Amino acid sequence: MEDASAAAIIDARGTVTGWSEGARRLTGYPAREALGRAVRELLAEAVPLEAMSAWSGTVMVRHRDGYLVGLRVKACAVTGPDGEAGGYVITAASPGRGETSLAGRAFQQASMSMSVFDTGQRYLRLNDAACHVMGVSEETLLGRHFPETVEEAAHSRGFNWHLRHVVETGRPLRYESYTGAPALNREHAWVTEMWPVRDAAGELLGTALAAFDSTEQYWARQRLALLNEAAAAIGTTLDVVRTAEEMIGVVVPRFADFASVDLFDWVLGSDEAPTVSTEEITLRRVAHGSVTEATPEAAVHVGEVDVYPSFSPIARAMREGRAIISQAGEPAFMRWVAERNARAPEGRPYRKGVHSMMAVPLRARGTTLGVAVAVRVAQPDDYADDDAVFAEELASRAAVCVDNARRFARERTTALALQHSLLPRGLPGQAAVQVAHRYLPSGSAAGIGGDWFDVIPLSGSRVALVVGDVVGHGIPSTATMGRLVTAVRTLADVDLPPDELLTHLDDLVTHLASDDQGDEVAELGATCLYAVYDPVTRRLNLAAAGHPAPALVLPDGSARLVPMSAGPPLGVGGLPFEATELQLPEGSVVALYTDGLIEDRDRDVDHATEELCRALTVPADSLDALCDTVLKAVLPEEPSDDVALLLARTRALGADQVATWDVTPDPAEVAVTRQAATEQLTAWGLDETAFVTELVVSELVTNAIRYGAPPIQLRLIRDQTLICEVSDGSSTSPHLRRAHQDDEGGRGLLLVAQLTQRWGSRQTTRGKTIWCEQSLTPLF
Repeated sequence: MEDASAAAIIDARGTVTGWSEGARRLTGYPAREALGRAVRELLAEAVPLEAMSAWSGTVMVRHRDGYLVGLRVKACAVTGPDGEAGGYVITAASPGRGETSLAGRAFQQASMSMSVFDTGQRYLRLNDAACHVMGVSEETLLGRHFPETVEEAAHSRGFNWHLRHVVETGRPLRYESYTGAPALNREHAWVTEMWPVRDAAGELLGTALAAFDSTEQYWARQRLALLNEAAAAIGTTLDVVRTAEEMIGVVVPRFADFASVDLFDWVLGSDEAPTVSTEEITLRRVAHGSVTEATPEAAVHVGEVDVYPSFSPIARAMREGRAIISQAGEPAFMRWVAERNARAPEGRPYRKGVHSMMAVPLRARGTTLGVAVAVRVAQPDDYADDDAVFAEELASRAAVCVDNARRFARERTTALALQHSLLPRGLPGQAAVQVAHRYLPSGSAAGIGGDWFDVIPLSGSRVALVVGDVVGHGIPSTATMGRLVTAVRTLADVDLPPDELLTHLDDLVTHLASDDQGDEVAELGATCLYAVYDPVTRRLNLAAAGHPAPALVLPDGSARLVPMSAGPPLGVGGLPFEATELQLPEGSVVALYTDGLIEDRDRDVDHATEELCRALTVPADSLDALCDTVLKAVLPEEPSDDVALLLARTRALGADQVATWDVTPDPAEVAVTRQAATEQLTAWGLDETAFVTELVVSELVTNAIRYGAPPIQLRLIRDQTLICEVSDGSSTSPHLRRAHQDDEGGRGLLLVAQLTQRWGSRQTTRGKTIWCEQSLTPLF
């Protein structure tokens, strides 16, 4: 008799008198052992004999091997001649076979995997979904111990532990797992509920479970977690290549076994986006990664250019602006793999097994920047629509970061070019100082700052040394810096003293801030240090507007900061600036710098200043070498701000290069003074300049006597040019004018301007000085 129609006969006393082959298969008892036994010995729970006629449902039977078996039974009473019950015919079948009750069918047809175990973790009942997961029929598993039916693995041991835990504690539990199953070709996520099963008396009979396949929900959570991780991991720096590498780090290995990012060349430069061809697309590989070390499956190396034909999924993705999924067996996919193998045959073994790929365009602000490609080899699942949605969201976030980095690089390049155009490229040779300088733009995400320096030749062989800083970064601060540089050069040309120059500069910054912010004046946070060195007197006159004091290294090797008042920053307005004057020995080194050299969030300013003074005393072959020594000793590895450093070694003009005469305010003294100047030129070996010098001296001294005020002084300076200066006590500045034919005067300054290289006037504490310069270099 088959299992489905197993039968047994029981007499009126409850003794087994008949036993079919089907009954043996279900219970394990052969007929010789079952016949003559009381039926209650075969049951897991006591059932009154008189109640057997009502049997219809599932009954727990104790198998010959000791475990419980749930059987669907039906009992039919047999009557004798007298009409009394003479026994029962019982038919039995495995649960689920031919279920007729609603509850039985619900259990058997449930979409989730459901099973029942006895207290020894042996199978008593399985529904169709559980059999599908296990890959075998219910009859194959009934009565078998769970560990015997699965592979020896950590997840199997964990499942069995939970079954035992329910039996030991008598309490239900719930747990989540990500494991495989005998009949499934990949791992699934499961949410499993286990609970104890008891009889009417409350005695524990076994454990029931229901396992829900939550793989889709699991991967949805994983994709969401990956997006959250991407938000923190991608775009940590404003570097295009680094951003692409961060994207690869997010998707490999959890989303792809191999991934690459290719960008247009213009994204890596500072150009605008050109028109992209709709046919072949040329991209440059900027990053790729793989689960295999060294990424041997890549057909294109980082930095190389690749041309994608129009049929390729990559070109399609960029044309259509969406993720394109391609699977093994599709013509476009096979052509793409074949093309990769032909280009780099050494990677063919690593591409074997590639079964799914996805190309996603990198688009930001309506512009396509490149493409990201994800490939699966070891991961068994093909890419699906949900993966495409995730990939497009991830690519969109990454593209914005790439575009931000591109825009930052472009702005940084523009700001740096603008700043370099404003900084002195080559400093003219001069007798006053020997200079060396360094400018280091910041590499931080804030961008290029507004640091600047300048060396401005002044009249009388003097020189102005300037260093300044506009707080802020980017093009706005660079543009403000450009305004200040121009203003300082203009004011320096007027030859104002340092404190007065800063006062005018402060007014300018106040006006700039007012123009930018309407009626409300904003603080630009600009600082400046302006110093003037005179090689004749060897005096350094300087003033600062909120700027660090310069360091001074004397010829004896000692170094210190110049004691001075920093003054308010530019733009505050209404506060005075104080000038400081020093007498310097020849060969002194003055170090001007911006605050980026000594200030940082993690550094002590006083300690950094001490390091600066100590570094300035280190012996060096040249000022250039000393600049490098200072930067290496004082700066951290990654400065957070721009740094400008200007070193100036002072020189002095000897007494044999300067001649001075006090002039009596008498027109008769003009000839005497002219003669003295001519004799001095002869002594200097400059007879060829005598003619022009005589005319210049005559005109300037005559004007000083006629229009100026005592005291009057003539000074000749022999430097790289011949400088003629006439000073008087009047503060009235001269100016050129066009004399008419009938005018007796008014042609003197015009004559001076025509005969000399340049001329000008400057205010002094005692009046003014008119000066002019002649070249000492022969024209031919």
